[in-house]
Amino acid sequence: MADPKGFMTTPRQEWPRRPIEERVRDWDEVYVPGRLLPIISKQADRCMDCGVPFCHQACPLGNLIPEWNDLVSREDWRAASDRLHATNNFPEFTGRLCPAPCEAGCVLAINQPAVTIKNVECAIADRAWEEGFTPPRPPDRLTGRTVAVIGSGPTGLAAAQQLTRVGHTVAVYEKDDRLGGLMRYGIPAFKMEKHHLERRLEQMLAEGTKFRTSTVVGRDVGAAELRSRYDAVVIATGVTAWRELDVPGRELAGVHQAMEYLPLANRVCEGDIAVSPLCAAGRHVVIVGGGDTGADCLGTAVREGAATVTQLDIYAQPGTERDEDTEPWPTYPKIYRLSAAHEEAEVLHSAPAADVDARMFAASTLRFTGDGDGQVRELHLVEVDAERRPLPGTERALPADLVLLALGFSGPDRRDGLIDQLGLDLAPRGTLARGAGFVTNVPGVFAAGDAARGQSLIVWAIAEGRAVAAAVDHYLTGSSRLPSPIGPHDRPMAV
Repeated sequence: MADPKGFMTTPRQEWPRRPIEERVRDWDEVYVPGRLLPIISKQADRCMDCGVPFCHQACPLGNLIPEWNDLVSREDWRAASDRLHATNNFPEFTGRLCPAPCEAGCVLAINQPAVTIKNVECAIADRAWEEGFTPPRPPDRLTGRTVAVIGSGPTGLAAAQQLTRVGHTVAVYEKDDRLGGLMRYGIPAFKMEKHHLERRLEQMLAEGTKFRTSTVVGRDVGAAELRSRYDAVVIATGVTAWRELDVPGRELAGVHQAMEYLPLANRVCEGDIAVSPLCAAGRHVVIVGGGDTGADCLGTAVREGAATVTQLDIYAQPGTERDEDTEPWPTYPKIYRLSAAHEEAEVLHSAPAADVDARMFAASTLRFTGDGDGQVRELHLVEVDAERRPLPGTERALPADLVLLALGFSGPDRRDGLIDQLGLDLAPRGTLARGAGFVTNVPGVFAAGDAARGQSLIVWAIAEGRAVAAAVDHYLTGSSRLPSPIGPHDRPMAV
């Protein structure tokens, strides 16, 4: 503990964001470049080095948070990088994309603003790359065992890196033309610029991981054939079967899934196309769904120049403080949070009909109506109570010529044939069934990440990748020294 009184003398200060009028004109990350390092050592001083650090338990990776906070406060960046990377393969991803359940579990958060753990993590990761603290770590020798990893999201990449580093020959199969899964085409660049992903992929290539892009397992290569060619297979395809909204007018043109919209915007940033076919410029946009994907659509539509953009959330507006009766510390509370996208929409008055920022809370979609050409023109909604029951007399309509459905995912997509060709069992909720060692009902085939856990956070995805790597290593060699931070049935802390 570098400063025993740091939490009393230093207020919480977060990485400042760029001016709104500036950042909505580009796709760069929303934060002010170079403004994190000057403040982060004092912020790390606020860590109390608790005897029982609940931030460890709140993070499924088991990040050694008090240790690297102390090292950052002393500006020992190399040692801090070593401690950070000991539990997390991709801290620059989580430092930008994770909602930081560790901060909800910070002991200081009982009665004060939590330590800025996420910002400290990001600062360490970025400094590590700048100083060359993260060189490739190829294995000293090869084991002669081969592993196929299907999916290149955070789970698949973490599993592949861990298995490569212990000497197995690993090939990652990705259905898209570029690697990264949702980090590539689902997460907008203003939340994480893609060069962070590219340099990790370059590191993995240098370590010996092989990549096969534009390859759909089950269609371009048979799943059974792939299983016969490798000693083990890890399925980390994520959940790509999106939830539908079964209301009248769903068939109208202009009603799209969020994951049809976001990849096209990302492809514009990649230089693949000049303008997205679903570009929101000049259109009245309504986003159905109050989660992070909806906020990503919001920030994207604002940057594309939407005439208006409104986000509907079926839940009531949460309070600004945690409810100690229903969501006591150290659980992750559902409270009102203002993301960068919501901040932008609020200041720019992008949603004149919204309750607050760009959101309409306790709002349920009834139907869509269109014009004579079959193009959506209005979304009809109704206010609902806590049980999602419509409140009489509250029906209204919003102008909408582009509607984006951001309702989450129900499980892995079966259309490619992977699940049926291998004969994999499914859990009742549609995810891949697996046993205690991440094993499926097919010998040598393992399931990890959202495909088996269900839709979750990036920090859980990486933890799953590290844990399944340990299970595969044990299957192939009879033992493993790889860390296994979670089990297949572990869940976040809850009441």
